[in-house]
Amino acid sequence: MLKLIAFRIAQAIPVMLVVAVLTFLLMHLLPGDPATIIAGDQADQASIDQIRRDLGLDRPVPVQLWHWIVNLAQGDFGRSLMLNQAVADAVKERLPVTLSLAMLAFAITLPFGIAFGVIAAVWRDTWVDSAVMILALVGVSVPNFWIAILSVILFSVTLGWLPSAGYVPLHDSFSGWLASLIQPAVVLALFQIGYLARMTRSAMLDVLDQDYIRTARAKGVAVNTIIVKHAFRNTLMQVVTVAGYILSLLIGGSVVIEQIFALPGIGRLLVQAIMARDYPVVQGTMLLLGFAFVFINILIDLIYAYVDPRVRYD
Repeated sequence: MLKLIAFRIAQAIPVMLVVAVLTFLLMHLLPGDPATIIAGDQADQASIDQIRRDLGLDRPVPVQLWHWIVNLAQGDFGRSLMLNQAVADAVKERLPVTLSLAMLAFAITLPFGIAFGVIAAVWRDTWVDSAVMILALVGVSVPNFWIAILSVILFSVTLGWLPSAGYVPLHDSFSGWLASLIQPAVVLALFQIGYLARMTRSAMLDVLDQDYIRTARAKGVAVNTIIVKHAFRNTLMQVVTVAGYILSLLIGGSVVIEQIFALPGIGRLLVQAIMARDYPVVQGTMLLLGFAFVFINILIDLIYAYVDPRVRYD
């Protein structure tokens, strides 16, 4: 197992290097000049040129890329142009918000998505199956930003049950933390619930048609035992894979939700950095998200060994 972890970490190093290079190059291909944005509309060309020299933006792109990679190797992600603070500190301040939102949305997605998928598979070709699949289709089809706006209008403006924006840290108040995150978390989870339900249903149907399931039914084994112990247990490999993919999407896909609900997380920081052409923040944030995806994939590989005893890593 330790060899697997070491091997996957070694594989992740070139992946992260590619992510770093691509992010750097794509940011420099975008139109706009950070020096012009920092200087303001009324600044003269001499002031803009001076800011470019101070920030090192007057150097050739390959030289800037080399210096950035060298600094990364030393643990230096650079300094934010718009916040005037270290990128690592800016990300560290906002990371708990994004992780809280993603984990709460994941905690909502997992039980509901699996339950709906199992119910649809057990009651396949009935009105229950059709109803669940219609709801899942609606969940994956309706844009989450539209649902978010409707949710704010209904639960925040009309009913006044939940705050429309803002974030309360967990260490200040658990109830305030939950109230500030439950609405965006549910909105973020709706798409993933529909997707997980469809994948779980498909995996369950494949297992329920196997010979050993028919044998268990012929022996008179209880239906609940067949579904939980024999059928669902053998779909865990597919469910774990989909769940890991969903967790990656929740961590990296909260940009729109954080903007709508004014949550001071990584997603909102990324949008603000792109608008301000804050290269160091965008590059550091994308590198962090890439690391999160790699870490989740390694975690999935480890879970495989516990879910399926036939999986062994030598």
